[in-house]
Amino acid sequence: MKLFLSHSSALDYWRKQTSHTRASDDTLPKTQIVSLPDAPPDLSLFKNLNQQTHFVPPIHILVKEHRYRQRSQVVKQHVYSSNTPAGCFVQVSSELQVSSPEFCFMQMAEQLSLIRLIELGFELCGTYSLPTGGSTSPDKGFYDRAPLTTTKKLHTFITTMPGTKGHKKAVRAAKYILNCSASPMETKLAMLLTLPHNLGGYGFKAPALNSRIAAERTAAKTAGKSFYSCDLFWQDHLLAVEYDSDTFHTGSQRIAEDSKRRNTLAAMGISVITVTWQQLYQTDEFEQVASVLALHMSKKLKPVSQSLTNKHKELRDQLLGSQYDGY
Repeated sequence: MKLFLSHSSALDYWRKQTSHTRASDDTLPKTQIVSLPDAPPDLSLFKNLNQQTHFVPPIHILVKEHRYRQRSQVVKQHVYSSNTPAGCFVQVSSELQVSSPEFCFMQMAEQLSLIRLIELGFELCGTYSLPTGGSTSPDKGFYDRAPLTTTKKLHTFITTMPGTKGHKKAVRAAKYILNCSASPMETKLAMLLTLPHNLGGYGFKAPALNSRIAAERTAAKTAGKSFYSCDLFWQDHLLAVEYDSDTFHTGSQRIAEDSKRRNTLAAMGISVITVTWQQLYQTDEFEQVASVLALHMSKKLKPVSQSLTNKHKELRDQLLGSQYDGY
């Protein structure tokens, strides 16, 4: 009998995958499970599994019917009686199937607000993971890893799951997720700028995140680099936005490198706007950043109104009001 890990427990599992998984390579060994087992789960299996994976209770699993749920203080059992299309689960051992990143996203739609779900989508499609409950947080607050999925795979998977709990929210959230965010702060910055006005954003066109910009021959020779990567890049406007962390962008050598980089990009006709932690967290200063971006893009910002101000505040409260809690 296998256990089917789901919801935040599946998310914890995927957050621990910090190196080898690459969504673009289709290396996730997704299984074809037509439906969940027609039998109660064997909860005794968790004793051995916890020694390997260190799940933090409550541990979330799926069962086929209400009658198969068992009393447990550490295992939360969710009923899922529908068929499961290909791609719902990944087999990680003879005893354990884990909800795929895409299926996990659908499950978390039941528990998260729309904004937090979009934020999670950025993480799953990005190159970072937040620390899990009970794990040691790295100095920078997140782990580097290859993407777990892509926006295209999320869209495709969601279309196969109509009628599932959280489906409508997942469909809506997926529209605003971008690939390749490299950090939680890049995600926050991108969401603040690109979400529509009715969600509290500034409605800017979606940029490419961390895309490679080939250096022109002269610039490459001068800088000694064949390409650059910018946090947010609008190709149509030759405009880049970089998040400058006070923690990881200090020191005379780094300052000199950043200056050289900006000069090289400027020589290629690319304008670079730097956003600091203070500018991101201070409403008035971020409004100035948005105004500068709008000027570069010949875009008119929506006139300030009480309704828009309230929406901005609601979004900022969710994204910036507290530290990540790991859901």
